[in-house]
Amino acid sequence: MSPDGLALIGPLGLALLDDRGWDADSIGGLTLGADPISYAISYASASSPRPRRAFTVRKEAKAHGTGKMIEGPFVSGDRVAIIEDVITTGNSALRAIDAVQAAGGTVLGVLALVDREEGGREAIEARGVPVAALVRAHDVVARLGPVSP
Repeated sequence: MSPDGLALIGPLGLALLDDRGWDADSIGGLTLGADPISYAISYASASSPRPRRAFTVRKEAKAHGTGKMIEGPFVSGDRVAIIEDVITTGNSALRAIDAVQAAGGTVLGVLALVDREEGGREAIEARGVPVAALVRAHDVVARLGPVSP
């Protein structure tokens, strides 16, 4: 959530969306991990020919107010890129996918900051949703060496 991190991740995420050909109307994922990444990408897209709106998927619907699972400018019929901070099991992304599809959105893919390469990518792709990550665990290990606990 640092200014430097947001300034770096926003344009990189936007470039990856474009590289994949994911012509999303809106982007978002399960709160809280996806929120700053989604907002950074949305902000980076503001001056582009194709601005993307950012939204948040709640972990559960509010018991009061609108009771919506998705907050923000998501619109039924949107083409969506699901955003993730870290993919481990894939469960957070799958919950966001389910919420977006239930609300009438079409999921183009999942964009993650980090793929830990622990089976999450495969779980998401088994549902027919492609996955792209800015970095994978083996990339970090190759660059920095093993990380001790």
